[in-house]
Amino acid sequence: MTQETGGFAALGLNPNIVAAVIATGYEEPSAIQQQSIPIILEGHDMIGQAQTGTGKTAAFALPILNRIDPSKREPQALILAPTRELALQVATAFETYAKQMPGVTVVAVYGGAPMGPQLKAIRNGAQIVVATPGRLCDHLRRDEKVLATVNHLVLDEADEMLKLGFMDDLEVIFKAMPESRQTVLFSATLPQSIRAIAERHLKDPKHVKIQSKTQTVTAIEQAHLLVHADQKTSAVLRLLEVEEFDALIAFVRTKQATLDLASALEAKGYKAAALNGDIAQNQRERVIDSLKDGRLDIVVATDVAARGLDVPRITHVFNVDMPYDPESYVHRIGRTGRAGREGRALLLVTPRERRMLQVIERVTGQKVAEVRLPNAQAVLDARIKKLTNSLAPLVGDAEATHGDLLDRLTADIGCTPRALAAALLRKATNGQALTLEAVEREQPLVPTSAPRERTSGDRPERGDRERRAPMPLGEGRARCRTALGARDGIAAKNLLGAILNEGGLAREAIGRIQVRDSFSLVELPEEGLEKLLAKLKDTRVAGKQLKLRRYRED
Repeated sequence: MTQETGGFAALGLNPNIVAAVIATGYEEPSAIQQQSIPIILEGHDMIGQAQTGTGKTAAFALPILNRIDPSKREPQALILAPTRELALQVATAFETYAKQMPGVTVVAVYGGAPMGPQLKAIRNGAQIVVATPGRLCDHLRRDEKVLATVNHLVLDEADEMLKLGFMDDLEVIFKAMPESRQTVLFSATLPQSIRAIAERHLKDPKHVKIQSKTQTVTAIEQAHLLVHADQKTSAVLRLLEVEEFDALIAFVRTKQATLDLASALEAKGYKAAALNGDIAQNQRERVIDSLKDGRLDIVVATDVAARGLDVPRITHVFNVDMPYDPESYVHRIGRTGRAGREGRALLLVTPRERRMLQVIERVTGQKVAEVRLPNAQAVLDARIKKLTNSLAPLVGDAEATHGDLLDRLTADIGCTPRALAAALLRKATNGQALTLEAVEREQPLVPTSAPRERTSGDRPERGDRERRAPMPLGEGRARCRTALGARDGIAAKNLLGAILNEGGLAREAIGRIQVRDSFSLVELPEEGLEKLLAKLKDTRVAGKQLKLRRYRED
């Protein structure tokens, strides 16, 4: 073995695959790759427990490619991913590793793109199919034999697939595949639902478990800032002034928030764009490509839209809105600091969200240090530094090339060289006065309105709002309460959808839904209520347990 091939050649991989891996810059396999590749090469079924950012894509892509027969023009391996973004990322990885394997082709199958070209690529003999479950089931309805030749199946981020409601689709896909296949399952967590799938569909699987959440984020510098809800945009703008970043992704909870923040950043001259589920797939792909090649520097995204996003330029992650759970936090900050690179993650925390911060610290096993918002002096220093850095390279031969012009202009205008230089600086800074007083006037740190979270004088209004009497009950209905409310990002439509889907009720069976700040009230049928509540026991809304209980009106 040569030094150049490092540890990958020792795993028994095809030399062409090893060469392609080395060409990407990786010399040594990660822990998940060292343990998983031999197992998959030997043909065993496997359950791999690993977080995002640990190198798990290569852990299954390399051995699967090793087992592909390029001479057979038919689908041989199927990789299922929960979202189209992750599907595209995995497909790109396969194409990269297969660059020196003539005849091997890859197709990504996902919603939001025309079905015709996808099905044509499969029928033309693409050996690797990377798909989202929903779109693949659409293809199976057109051609039930489309998976008949597949003998390798990988479920990537299986827990996310179940969270997104793909259980029924997975069962359809399992039935459409040969029973003799090899099945590999990767999941960050192994809840009972995942274990049940493994028991039904995997044969004597080998188990591989690699590192905990605490280790997946150790390479990333983490910090949090306490802000009020109405300070978030100004806080982000201040942070961007002082943080030295290459590319950045800012996470928010809602689609509208992606548009609002991206618009605010663009107005300040940043190259920013929104990324959310309502944006057409081809436009989303253009946004990601623009982030990769430097046409964009900032993407403001929701969690689902950013899943699978892997852009080496990303040096910073801003959690503008608190994630719904610790797992989402780990996933978010994993967008930076990938494959050993350094990264920085900042979390904006409102006073009401301190408890969730404590949960994140407990689950990840890491303290997220508190830092303060940069003051006006720090912003001023950062602006002057940027101006200095932009001008310094121009000074060297400026007098030789523009000295005579300077003399003529000062003579024509009738001013001193200092006055002319100051005028040119004013133009270079778009009239922005680089003084402490100007920065303080431009962007005050403390909001002019009293923040609701902290001001005692505001509490009676909130209490009145929280304690106001519920609306009268409809006949034959019972009122139930959940601790989820507006501050959790909950809207009436979220509660309605969850109860309809999980409870099996007709729309007319559900009465009024009243969403308050810290809780919500829902009217449900009195008849069979206890059975219904038991059915809804494990239901989650916006990543949190619904926990509906009968509301006792004292």
